[in-house]
Amino acid sequence: MSTPPKLTTLGCRLNAYESEAMKKLAQDAGLGDVVIVNTCAVTAEAVRKSRQEIRRLRRENPDARIVVTGCAAQTEPQTFSAMTEVDQVVGNNEKMQPETWARMAPDFVGKTERVMVDDIMSVTETAGHLIDGFGTRSRAYVQVQNGCDHRCTFCIIPYGRGNSRSVPAGVVVDQIKRLVDKGFNEVVLTGVDLTSWGADLPQHPRLGDLVMRILKLVPDLPRLRISSIDSIEADDALMQAIATEPRLMPHLHLSLQHGDDLILKRMARRHLRDDAIAFCEEARRLRPDMTFGADIIAGFPTETEDQFENSVKLVTDCDLTWLHVFPYSKREGTPAAKIPKQVNGKVIKDRAARLRAAGDAQVDRHLATQIGVRHRVLMENPLMGRTEQFTEVTFRSPQTEGAIVDAVVSGRDGQRLLV
Repeated sequence: MSTPPKLTTLGCRLNAYESEAMKKLAQDAGLGDVVIVNTCAVTAEAVRKSRQEIRRLRRENPDARIVVTGCAAQTEPQTFSAMTEVDQVVGNNEKMQPETWARMAPDFVGKTERVMVDDIMSVTETAGHLIDGFGTRSRAYVQVQNGCDHRCTFCIIPYGRGNSRSVPAGVVVDQIKRLVDKGFNEVVLTGVDLTSWGADLPQHPRLGDLVMRILKLVPDLPRLRISSIDSIEADDALMQAIATEPRLMPHLHLSLQHGDDLILKRMARRHLRDDAIAFCEEARRLRPDMTFGADIIAGFPTETEDQFENSVKLVTDCDLTWLHVFPYSKREGTPAAKIPKQVNGKVIKDRAARLRAAGDAQVDRHLATQIGVRHRVLMENPLMGRTEQFTEVTFRSPQTEGAIVDAVVSGRDGQRLLV
């Protein structure tokens, strides 16, 4: 087998998933000599870090071909093609096509265009890429959806990912069966806008239908987990699964973004503050051990101190545990970038720090309630695993990696539980 290429991934889990698929595609094309950078465009800082990483990789690999792909390459191909360190720029759709990598083989050097980035909005299908999971031998990620039909005013991602498109349920189920046969004890469904899954498929199934189908048709799958969802789009079948399916893990990461109704409207979100609170209350009523993570933006244009405080209060009103706090970053090409009243950068940084502190306090409260509780912990390495609620647990004695271990929590160390 040929040598695998070097690959650097920035950004989200979906990027990491696609990097594993790209590694195989490039390796099958005999491109062990290339360095692939899978970029992120979620913030201006993410694009800056991508450029910084490319320069570092060029210094460390002076003779290698550097191929730049991902969301930043899709949205700003000219930025990366202008870098002398970059040999090729590849779009988000092109990066998943075997022929793209075949065209980079030695026989084609000098004959293939330097920038291969087409209109992502013209893409109408997403293939299920057959990889064996990544990160650890315990957990596998399965891409079931890509793209987004919504146009939140702060977000550049639809222009990097295109419109929403779904992997058919049968393809997803078959892949999960293969992963279970390979010994994975947990599968995570991933995508850009998971709750839009199925809208482009015949009969328009919903995410809850997919979850119920997986649990029914793959009875040997011990644990199914869902990555980030839009709570306002949670369907009845998903709520039924939360209530009745113990193999669906009691942890949901919510795309909330803010806690003030006026800011939510200016973001073009589809929910209000009370919707988020009602969802969390209902999900926890159906599954009392449910925990929530959430994405929250600090410093969106026009945000006042009182409006920001509504986000801080939302952390406790929804009883959120795991926060992803994003300091607002102006992204050219988005409507929010044109709003005249931008918040001062120092104020944004301070508000983000205060949100993170609120999140840390929530983690402390959650961990304190877990002492003496028995959990089934999925081992990510011999000394660390995660509970059903995705809380990290440190073991004093080695366990089998990938195993699900029954354990009683005896204490805590920082943001980890101890067994």
